[in-house]
Amino acid sequence: MGKKGDLAAQRRASAFLLKPELLPKLFGTFASRYAERPGGYTRVHKFGNRKGDNAPQAILELVDNPRDVRFDITARAIGWDLLRDRLKKNTPISLINKGAQGTEELVREERGLEPGEKGALRPMTRWNLQKVLKFRDEGATLAISEKATRYVDQLLATPVAFKKLYDESNKQTSMKPRPPKPRAGQAIPGETRSALDLAQGALGHQRPKPKLLSMDSLFGRKYKST
Repeated sequence: MGKKGDLAAQRRASAFLLKPELLPKLFGTFASRYAERPGGYTRVHKFGNRKGDNAPQAILELVDNPRDVRFDITARAIGWDLLRDRLKKNTPISLINKGAQGTEELVREERGLEPGEKGALRPMTRWNLQKVLKFRDEGATLAISEKATRYVDQLLATPVAFKKLYDESNKQTSMKPRPPKPRAGQAIPGETRSALDLAQGALGHQRPKPKLLSMDSLFGRKYKST
């Protein structure tokens, strides 16, 4: 109805919507956003089950919106693949000094690749990139490149922050000992780790080491080799 924009469509939409103030947004913002998209305007995110009656829940969102969840996830995947590809040709120190360069050119190149062609990104990352940018303008290419660049800088800054804190704590000693293992749930400022790594700290559950059984304990007598 919003893409038609005629008087009949406006009357039908007015009879359907419960809030009349949504009509200008439907026939203005949404109509221009989805002018080239033939369908598939919504995306469903499963949200677990509701407490009480255990009914399944979901979040329904409009695609290509300013806070698109898949857009941000794809930008992070691009940054991860970009850093992994650069580490094959450069040292970590050089990447820290230079930073993430050429992200926008890489995104434009990967956007134009056909299925089966090789590039710097993984096939699934390239597929998500092409999907989120398929019906967006050129400004979306710059936006996702900037998000990917910021995520690469974040990945590069995490070990630097850890090394800086470690050097400051041991600058008075000539021989630097091995850095202590953090306690369970402890995170160093600037560090991003998974919940599994945080749970395996000094106070976390430690799996007991297996005991080595001797031949006597296995056979219940002294074992002599011939």
